[in-house]
Amino acid sequence: MSASAQPVRSVDRRFTTTAFEYPGYFIAQAHGVVRGITVRNPNAGKAILGAFASFTGGESSTYIEMAEKARERAFLRMLEHAAAAGGNAVIGVQFTGQEILERMTEVMAYGTSVTLVPLQQQQPPQQPVYSPMSSPYQPQQIPQSQPYNPAQPQSYNPAQPVFAAPAPPAKQ
Repeated sequence: MSASAQPVRSVDRRFTTTAFEYPGYFIAQAHGVVRGITVRNPNAGKAILGAFASFTGGESSTYIEMAEKARERAFLRMLEHAAAAGGNAVIGVQFTGQEILERMTEVMAYGTSVTLVPLQQQQPPQQPVYSPMSSPYQPQQIPQSQPYNPAQPQSYNPAQPVFAAPAPPAKQ
């Protein structure tokens, strides 16, 4: 079986959006920018039909059909790239197009490949707290802070980290 006969895995097109979030889901991981690109030019027959349509004015269904096929192909390639990157969705989807030679057009679809998790299964990410007093490789627990009391002035001790809970007052 040749490599071209292998089924290609891609992201479900329902999990694409131009927004940077997906309602009802949590972005668990971002996999980076993904893109799909195609370059199209009309064959001789379509070019002649398009030329006649341009003389009469109005829309050219020949060129509209060609542009839609190019967008669809670029979109599908982007979905394949997103799946290959490890994502199950694409956010921030956009399209660009430009003429690269006379009657030859490049169409690109791009976005950010992400892994979405339904909000019911959301687990907050475990991130270590950075402290200049400890190794950046050792996670620390976040200290509990004392509630602010305007009647009790806070003193500043440069030896004590700002983010640490203040020491209990000394008994007199």
